[in-house]
Amino acid sequence: MSARVEKAATLFRSGLTCSQAIVGAYGDLFCADTESAIRSVTALGGGFARMRQLCGAVSGMGILASLKYGSTDGADTAAKKQTYAITQQMALAFQNKNGSIVCGELLGVHGRDTEPTPSERTEAYYTKRPCVEYVR
Repeated sequence: MSARVEKAATLFRSGLTCSQAIVGAYGDLFCADTESAIRSVTALGGGFARMRQLCGAVSGMGILASLKYGSTDGADTAAKKQTYAITQQMALAFQNKNGSIVCGELLGVHGRDTEPTPSERTEAYYTKRPCVEYVR
């Protein structure tokens, strides 16, 4: 697992969002096309489109749980229940470790950010942001 954890951190430091880094590090276990999997979660970055809501790392965990345990049949409530339970457990563990699952709270940013332009990824950005540790 540590190789995948470091892969996620490396992907984040390459400029991907938290959710992209998580899905990128583990997506090959579930998807034939990891590039499409990474692309599909772009909007989850920055706490859902930079609105500082649900942390992208937590969103990425939920995506992976869905890929592993999720259903494709609307009547498959057992798979939904299992996916929800596992995702809730992971989110609670993340919250217990980090204090929140809300991006803005984790970053100490109050209110929603409606500016869609992503922050420039510089060494100062990576030094200031705790996100790489949340991805790990």
